Amino acid sequence: MRLYIGNKNYSTWSLRVWLLLEKFSLDYEETKLNLATESFYQTLEGISPTLKVPVLVDGDVTIWETLAILEYINESYLSGAALPKSATERARARALCAEMHSGFGALKNAMPMNIRAKRHVEANAQVRKDIQRVETIFTEQMHRYGQKGEWLFGEWSMVDAMFAPVCLRFDTYDVELNACARTYVEQVLACPVLSRWRDQALLEEEVVQCNETGVDR
Repeated sequence: MRLYIGNKNYSTWSLRVWLLLEKFSLDYEETKLNLATESFYQTLEGISPTLKVPVLVDGDVTIWETLAILEYINESYLSGAALPKSATERARARALCAEMHSGFGALKNAMPMNIRAKRHVEANAQVRKDIQRVETIFTEQMHRYGQKGEWLFGEWSMVDAMFAPVCLRFDTYDVELNACARTYVEQVLACPVLSRWRDQALLEEEVVQCNETGVDR
């Protein structure tokens, strides 16, 4: 497999797929492209119809959408291990993945992932609503499954991959959360696999200006 990703400091969707591959120690090659550059689009032309990352190429199979990539890896290489075992829990897990995929637009736009930064952003009502919803998800899941493990469904799953970038956002912008949600965020930030991504992001020097929002704190 070959995975095309963007800058590790900024690329949330790339991080999600990378985490799954790394968590399960799968064999793949990584190609990192600099976001918003001419070479980025030139490289993806003929590979991805959307000219976006991540893109997974596995032999004659090309997948260019994050959730589809996660599902493909889970089915083709993990025998379903990246989702809960029971049908009802898998349905809930997929609902949460889809909610993160399609929702939280105000939060994503106001607080772009920027691992190198420590910033402050004034959150408007819609951003606060998004933050409260994420906080509720973390709290509910930890109450439901906390006795089984430290992740959203007890054991680590692709749901944790989907929500990892928002945990990094909460760290960058110092978002206040209740104790239960904060405990989960700290668990994510302490993950050794995620720490490798963060360490590599800190070494990058490229700047994507549209993601440099807020004031330093």
